[in-house]
Amino acid sequence: MTFPAATPTVLTVDRLCVDARTPEGLRRVLDDITFDLKLGETLCIAGESGSGKSVTSLAIMGLLPKASLQIASGSIALEGRELSRLSNHAMRSVRGGDVAMVFQEPMTSLNPVMSIGAQLTEAIREHQGSEGGSAEAVALRMLDAVHITEPAKRLKQFPHELSGGMRQRVMIAMALSCRPKVLIADEPTTALDVTVQAQILKLMDELKREFGASIILITHDMGVVAQMADRVVIMQAGRIIEQGNALPVFNAPKERYTQDLLAAVPRLGAHAGTDGPPRISPTTVDAPQLDRTPVLTVRGLDVTYGKATGWLSGKKPPASAVSGVSFEILPGQTLGLVGESGSGKSTTGKAVLGLIPFTGDVVIDGQNIGGLSQRQMRPVRRSAQMIFQDPYASLDPRMAVGAAIGEPLIIHGLANKGEREDRVADLLRRVGLQPDAASRYPHEFSGGQRQRICIARALALGPKLIVADESVAALDVSVRARVLDLMLELQETMGLAYLLISHDMAVIERMSHNVAVMRSGRIVEMGSRRAVFENPQDAYTQALMAAVPIPDPALRQVA
Repeated sequence: MTFPAATPTVLTVDRLCVDARTPEGLRRVLDDITFDLKLGETLCIAGESGSGKSVTSLAIMGLLPKASLQIASGSIALEGRELSRLSNHAMRSVRGGDVAMVFQEPMTSLNPVMSIGAQLTEAIREHQGSEGGSAEAVALRMLDAVHITEPAKRLKQFPHELSGGMRQRVMIAMALSCRPKVLIADEPTTALDVTVQAQILKLMDELKREFGASIILITHDMGVVAQMADRVVIMQAGRIIEQGNALPVFNAPKERYTQDLLAAVPRLGAHAGTDGPPRISPTTVDAPQLDRTPVLTVRGLDVTYGKATGWLSGKKPPASAVSGVSFEILPGQTLGLVGESGSGKSTTGKAVLGLIPFTGDVVIDGQNIGGLSQRQMRPVRRSAQMIFQDPYASLDPRMAVGAAIGEPLIIHGLANKGEREDRVADLLRRVGLQPDAASRYPHEFSGGQRQRICIARALALGPKLIVADESVAALDVSVRARVLDLMLELQETMGLAYLLISHDMAVIERMSHNVAVMRSGRIVEMGSRRAVFENPQDAYTQALMAAVPIPDPALRQVA
């Protein structure tokens, strides 16, 4: 949507510069940031991690950590009122009342020891002066506005009792409860499933119209930008390199960086008519000769949480997390396991590696692991490894990267010190890093580099199977594309089998030979990549595919 020039401007950011305090002195992290936000407009700020998107939003909110960041120059004006020079006390009335923010991870933004009702009414009383029953009435109306079922019940619950999508709805309800002029949403859907993401985006658009708020949406997902943006600001390395109305930016981007961002967006249907992932390795590289014996065979897998208890115990009865799951994966192939949060994907991944108790048959490289002790599982782990979603949490911050990669070799007694150093250097080269990275620590690497390090560690024992659990969900779109290419190249050159767990349908389509769709602990549809994506039979699979954002503003799905 193009806004007339006469549309009032709500927020103006003019030549904003922010410096970071470092041991070497001040370092510029935002340089000459200039844009405005009009009444009723959705402005999307896009770019990779480290581009300055979140620092810009924190500067607007007056939440820059004073110990490390400071505004060096420039102006932030809300309807003509300069915000950058307000005192902390004055900014308290602005935050929440005039400008509100929704953060990426609602679980860390909500107080875990306060009920949902207490947190909502606290904000309402602070900015509207409502007391007692009136504040609770406003809270009930806001929960209803964001389409949360049984709002009276939810007021009494605590954050851990709600799903991720419901917690994000609570955050939006809290942000809008005081009818702010500007709503800033910082990566509000990054951690959400595709169907929940679609619901949240539609909700934000509806509430913008209902409450008359203007929105600044910060994201690295260009599909989300296409669905939501009236105007787009593209940031790189602390500077704005391109901005304009959404359609021109998508249809004819001027800057190479913008072109690369758009080119890296995985598009559902891009691989229609093919039976497997695209070849990544040079054609001169010969693929290993693979047999047709499955690396992983799963039959009748069941996982139940909780123990059977008497009816007087007061404990919840056992809950079935996975029921009757069966599949197999051949060498050099990928089974994509897709579904929403709570569908049983990650539980299945942990079970097939023997990380949690299960019943049924799980055979890894010819060995049935059912009933094996942890000691008996150790030789099996040479054949099967795991890559987790968060690479920073997967690495010991006090351990150098080389030591982390070489640790499995020590545990299994596979190499002396010299051989281990050579193996670590080779693994680092294989994942696109230099051998001298071995002496550095996790915090010295980017998110994409840390995930490469985790892949190198998973490869240390020469496994035949890798379970990748949302292994690229937290990465920027361009970094994600490079990591996926790396995984495909390793599969081609080493014959790896992957169990790829994801809620991203476009990633599953790009990477998989076969696809299994999970819902409520069961596989509701399974088949070849072409069969599932080009002719889905189950209504749930069809709904997942329909919810994928289309990276084209002309085809936006949000009403």
